[in-house]
Amino acid sequence: MKKVMLSAIVAPLLLGSFATSASADGINILSNLKAKGEIRPRYETVNVDGSKLSDAQAYTVRTKLSVSGDLLDVEGLSANVGVISVNNFGSDKYNDGSATGNTLYEKVVDPQKAILANAEINYKTGATLLHAGRGQVNLDNQRFIGTVGWRQLERSYDSVFVANNSIQNLSVLAAWVYGYQGVGAGATADTNTVLLHAVYKVNNMLNITAYDYMISNVHDTIGVALTGKADVSGIKLNYRAEYATQNDASMDIHNLNDTNGTVGIPGTKGQADADYYNLDLGANMNGILAGVNYEFLSGANASGTETAFSTPLATGHKFNGWADKFLATPTGGLEDFNVRLGYKAKGFGKLLAVYHNFTADVAMTAGTGTSDDLGSEFDALYANAIPGVNNLSGLIKAAWYSNGKVTNYTKDVTKVWAQLDYKFSM
Repeated sequence: MKKVMLSAIVAPLLLGSFATSASADGINILSNLKAKGEIRPRYETVNVDGSKLSDAQAYTVRTKLSVSGDLLDVEGLSANVGVISVNNFGSDKYNDGSATGNTLYEKVVDPQKAILANAEINYKTGATLLHAGRGQVNLDNQRFIGTVGWRQLERSYDSVFVANNSIQNLSVLAAWVYGYQGVGAGATADTNTVLLHAVYKVNNMLNITAYDYMISNVHDTIGVALTGKADVSGIKLNYRAEYATQNDASMDIHNLNDTNGTVGIPGTKGQADADYYNLDLGANMNGILAGVNYEFLSGANASGTETAFSTPLATGHKFNGWADKFLATPTGGLEDFNVRLGYKAKGFGKLLAVYHNFTADVAMTAGTGTSDDLGSEFDALYANAIPGVNNLSGLIKAAWYSNGKVTNYTKDVTKVWAQLDYKFSM
């Protein structure tokens, strides 16, 4: 770990020296070097009412550093290399989710580990961008494809993609994702996944997004989302109306022996028949934030012909409550009706509260018979810049999940976070 951290610190110096000496020989391999980084210390505690496990007490620090520059003096060609290192400095009073996690404590999925987070080459010509290698991929609101940036060991994707916006108001992307590392993967996980994504901007009030995410051995997710903004009598409104359906997987991995970390099961064809809805309306009136949201993920039926809607590559923490009770969709599906209220202003920062009410699409096993009661949750956060220090911010955040009647959802959960975040560039 110390060697990795040392490498991260001296990387800009090494690359700078390499670029200079190469230039002296007439071959400018890397030039116009830029480095940026982040140091993010965090305390997280997890309490599960009635659990036999001790409360988690996780003290972790995320360090990110990346170096980018122009490559081979070719116009539009660039390279980027970066690392993420997570350290707990010997504090192990939490289960980090790894094979060696301390199972006497509740889970906080922030293992002490360092990974190569970026190793990519990009080429931009006109309105077209070509990418190859490891980097971060976040599409739309990250409901289906995201990096889970909230967790300390952020996910990186190994991919090849082309993006183009040569047609006015139209942006398209086609990607092949062949692996990923970070949240949800021990070693590098295989996933022969194809992503097709397009956004057409009609005007400020209407954007049309269409997508087809073909995750190998799992399912195909095909959907459309309408989003936009409007100013009505000084009130800034925004909305989202989205529908998606999941069908049998059209992609598969033909390696029966490789099961480590894969999203799907290699050698098997994923079967799916599920639906998704997301309706959201938000408002900002002189800094006062308000919103209402309804999200529906269909559940499996008794005959097995329909499956529960799932989002294995999403930034799940953003959705269905910060207590993370629903990172995996319940067998009976999920209906999440939630309202939010907050305030945001320069100097004051952001204060936000969210209330969720959870029910199942299809009744599930409960203590006495069946039920669709999956509980409720109240979330709150306060975030602001720290005065006197440029690029330093702080956050206090909490989630209180109240139990429902469905089996496995009958225990209250409390999570609290305190975090600093310092970003820098050179």
